[in-house]
Amino acid sequence: MIEEIVGFSHFRDHDCNFHSLAEVGDLRPRLRQLAAKALDTSLHFPSVPTPNAASLIPRGADLRNIANCQDYRGGVLAGDLCADLCEAGRLLYRRCLHYQRGKKVLQADWRGRPVILKSKAEAFSSFRPPSLLEDPAGDGDQDVTEAELLLLVAGEVRSALGLELSNSSLGPLWPGPRGQHWRGQLASLWSLLQQEEFVLLSLLQGLSRHALPVLGSCGHFYAVEYLAAGSPRHSALFPLDGASRSQAQAISDMALSFLDLVSHFDNDFSHRLHLCDVKPENFAIRRDFTVVAIDVDMAFFEPKMREILEQNCTGDEDCNFFDCFSKCDLRVNKCGAQRVNSNLQVVCDKIFRHWFSSARTSPAISPRLRRQLRRAVQECADPGPAGRPPRATPVFWKLRRLLQATLRELRAAN
Repeated sequence: MIEEIVGFSHFRDHDCNFHSLAEVGDLRPRLRQLAAKALDTSLHFPSVPTPNAASLIPRGADLRNIANCQDYRGGVLAGDLCADLCEAGRLLYRRCLHYQRGKKVLQADWRGRPVILKSKAEAFSSFRPPSLLEDPAGDGDQDVTEAELLLLVAGEVRSALGLELSNSSLGPLWPGPRGQHWRGQLASLWSLLQQEEFVLLSLLQGLSRHALPVLGSCGHFYAVEYLAAGSPRHSALFPLDGASRSQAQAISDMALSFLDLVSHFDNDFSHRLHLCDVKPENFAIRRDFTVVAIDVDMAFFEPKMREILEQNCTGDEDCNFFDCFSKCDLRVNKCGAQRVNSNLQVVCDKIFRHWFSSARTSPAISPRLRRQLRRAVQECADPGPAGRPPRATPVFWKLRRLLQATLRELRAAN
């Protein structure tokens, strides 16, 4: 299966736990030692089988001593969040959301607002430094021209996303003016360029209301806006606490926003952006019911998607990369590079089916409109003959028209 190509794990609360105390006995004395050591060094928690080491850090704790602040003060790493993290104490730890295979996701408060701190590796040293820093004592990096540096950055973007970008498009990834700790700036930038999600979100900065803004970084950690993720535990898939309208209206608004997201990712960039892991946990909603993709580790522009799909196979099942499917050409035992399903089809299958099944649709909607909506979702989600996806444009506009009609009925009923 293509899933074996990458090490991928889902967001779950228990991903932050290693073993229960019942399984490993009373490790509290040892854990206190390990926690003290962690507080003296870095954000990475002990890599030994212990209970949730993150929980040993008090909620609201000052993060100055559990970040790479010693390296920051020594000029080894840099970032626009480092001063707040290491000097001002304006980042307060709240909880660990995910810790597995080195990937770390923490919730924190930054200047009074909730944020998420992310890195796909726990140690700054895990990332490959730029080649121009290979000589530890040399100052050759100071002599690198802007054009040469842009070329190196473009190469990292090509490796991460499969995109060939012009120099003018690389602005969000530029390390800034050369400061006193230029080597630290470059090393930090390179650690971030090796994290595909950071590169993607940085390039989408200001271009998409359906993607999280990057708020800043320190070393290999970057911060994004905190939004409450969806979950199958919610009857509407997303928390609607404090919503000013009925659940049925909120669902219709969210569904329309999902359609807008699909159209945006399909049409508004130079290459289509494929979503290969569509589930409530990877999305969130704003107060105005705008849908935001909050985990895009499995989102790929067309060139990278083709590269991922084109693998050896003995059957179609070998060509399924999570929610992105291809077909196996048995003549050459190779998966086709062209995806055969679509973002819209997967959203209809994984999200809309839950909302618009007969048992869940609001009785405030007329029976005729409920039937039409249910049939449209089924038409959208179910592949056509030979596994081909439905024609996207007609079913897209049909769903949009029916959802708008649903909102009109609900508003009239209120």
